[in-house]
Amino acid sequence: MSEPLPPTTLTCAQALTAARALGLERLDAQLLLLHALGKPGADRAWLLTHDTMPLPQETARWFQELNLRRAAGEPLAYLVGSKEFFGLELQVDGRVLVPRPDTETLVEWALQQLAQAGMPASARVLDLGTGSGAIALALKKSRPVIDVTAVDASSDALAVAAANARQHQLPVHFLQSNWFENVSGLFNLIVSNPPYVADADPHLPALRHEPLQALTAGKDGLSDLRQIIDQAPTYLQPQGWLLLEHGYDQARAVRELLEQRGFAEVQSRADLAGIPRCSGGRWPDPAAGTGSQTAG
Repeated sequence: MSEPLPPTTLTCAQALTAARALGLERLDAQLLLLHALGKPGADRAWLLTHDTMPLPQETARWFQELNLRRAAGEPLAYLVGSKEFFGLELQVDGRVLVPRPDTETLVEWALQQLAQAGMPASARVLDLGTGSGAIALALKKSRPVIDVTAVDASSDALAVAAANARQHQLPVHFLQSNWFENVSGLFNLIVSNPPYVADADPHLPALRHEPLQALTAGKDGLSDLRQIIDQAPTYLQPQGWLLLEHGYDQARAVRELLEQRGFAEVQSRADLAGIPRCSGGRWPDPAAGTGSQTAG
């Protein structure tokens, strides 16, 4: 076994300065250096107390490679191999989208619905297009008694999600299915963060490192949302809820689709930036004779 290469003259502080010169954000540079050093991202204070420490040559070379990849637009989460979402550290790579903070809005809304009177404690929940498993695992972690099924058309994505479930010891059912194609049974709550970017959206080049099939959905970005809204009632218990994430400018269109399909209490929820990020509605109980209506 070969001996490790001797340290370089490049210190931690100098390495971070070089990364900033490439255009990297300070936090990104720090997290990449910690990753190259084999230290957790929470150890940023360690860098301050070891700013004059010379880097091993292997570390310096790897850090430089990571910097160049980040400067070229590769997501930080792919480079370090993980992303925190709703208090869970999730493994992510190029097989799945990087979980976004905006999606926590959908999780919070889903948890509010699960806490409503009339919702069974062991509610059945379906997560369509689970990707890394972020939504499904966040819900299961927050409410362990619910029964969660996570669906994705991609076997690669399901492998990532299943690994995350094992890591956090969260029992979730995983199913390969193109939306509802292989789904059976009725659910009290269906949640989804489907593709909603238009095929010609000018922001797509900035997302080139992430799986395209998990991003785009036709000319207007609504193709998958239309399909989910159209088919969801077949799989919802009476009074069950469908909650959907969508683009920043799609709330009105999604609400209209929900109303046209017959959902009641149709409404939207804003993210932390005040942008309507999610829309959803309740599937009425035909026996109760309730009609569609829109909430604020």
